[in-house]
Amino acid sequence: KIIEAAIKEKADIIGLSGLITPSLDEMIHVAKELERAGLKIPLLIGGATTSKTHTAVKIAPRYKEPVIHVLDASRTVVVVSNLLDKGLRDDFIAELDEEYDEVRDDHYDSLKDRRYLTLEEARSKALRIEWRRPENLPPQPHMVGHKVYDDVDLNELLPFIDWNPFFHVWQLRGKYPNRGYPKLFNDASVGEEAQRLFGEAQAMLRDLIDKRRIRASAIVSILPANSKGDDIVVYKDESRTEVAGTYHGLRQQAEKDRESTDPYLCLSDFVAPASEGIPDYIGSIAASAGFGVDELAAAYEADNDDYSAIMVKALADRLAEALTEKLHQDMRRELWGFAPNESLDTEDLLSIKYQGIRPAPGYPSQPDHSEKTTMWKLGSIAETTGIELTESLMMHPGASVCALVFAHPKSSYFAVGKISKDQVDDYVARKGASTDEIETWLRPILAYDA
Repeated sequence: KIIEAAIKEKADIIGLSGLITPSLDEMIHVAKELERAGLKIPLLIGGATTSKTHTAVKIAPRYKEPVIHVLDASRTVVVVSNLLDKGLRDDFIAELDEEYDEVRDDHYDSLKDRRYLTLEEARSKALRIEWRRPENLPPQPHMVGHKVYDDVDLNELLPFIDWNPFFHVWQLRGKYPNRGYPKLFNDASVGEEAQRLFGEAQAMLRDLIDKRRIRASAIVSILPANSKGDDIVVYKDESRTEVAGTYHGLRQQAEKDRESTDPYLCLSDFVAPASEGIPDYIGSIAASAGFGVDELAAAYEADNDDYSAIMVKALADRLAEALTEKLHQDMRRELWGFAPNESLDTEDLLSIKYQGIRPAPGYPSQPDHSEKTTMWKLGSIAETTGIELTESLMMHPGASVCALVFAHPKSSYFAVGKISKDQVDDYVARKGASTDEIETWLRPILAYDA
């Protein structure tokens, strides 16, 4: 009845109030039904029996639209105003998303007896794609192999720069509703300083480009591949008879809520299995805008100009990320070509409104930095671009980015989270490494003491 009424009345907001404990389960049900019905209406949660934690942990994950706990009726006006104001809505929702992510993290950290599925159980609940359905067939690339970009024109990267992390380097963060670039400039406490910093950054950026003080290079690869269990096997050529390398995946094991039907994901789920006999591909990007940066920064430091040393490194980081963003766009539009008509502005690109994902080794979807070595071997990255891996598998120059690229429309970002000893043992066997070595790389995500 709630959904029917919301559709009939063309509701802008839906509110649920719970006064007794059974209402909590009903709210979860309503959220799931709203999602199933495909509605796009924000959901407010209130009432004596509700809490921010329950809303964040139990209700919000069931509905993709904003789900907001409102402590009491007096706060409703402010929340609704922010949701209906187009100029405030996005920042308001982004701040809530960050807050609720923290609430969920704190909640799960507090669960001393968090249960984990066995690896076998988790694999039985993997993402299942019907690969032979026409809409699920892997996109076939226009280019197979490697493309090296040497001495990239940095002017081409300027429209792709995300300035928000730049201000984070300087610990300049606006408060709602002036969070994020460029609204940060309107913030009463840091706006003036942010504008001054931005002006000086623009001047240095122009100098770096015009006088060619730093240089950028990159490589893009699209290679034949198929999944085998939790691994992605990369072939030497289209005959797919000889293996060139293998990307090893990790699968989610932490038990999800009982009501959840979400799969337990691994990156290999997004690549067609070899057993299907369907040709698929895996992409990668390695990019750097850091050539010459160390020398510049050292010169500034020798002149006791630490400010400029930090500035040039921060700008190089932004250019490296911008280069990666542009190359990923080139892959989608041209090299892989599965989105030839894509037309997204910078804000849409940074909001990941495109098809596919580009997770980086060492980050939540694949927390093992040692997987970079496979990428470097397959693309001869050090030899072709000059981007090297240190002993600790950091990239040098420092202003460098690498990522795998997945094209399938059902690919999505996720966090592996904590994993159990049975998966570590399986991973050790698949990688042919020692347990000590793997536990060292994966220590932050181990669900046991090692």
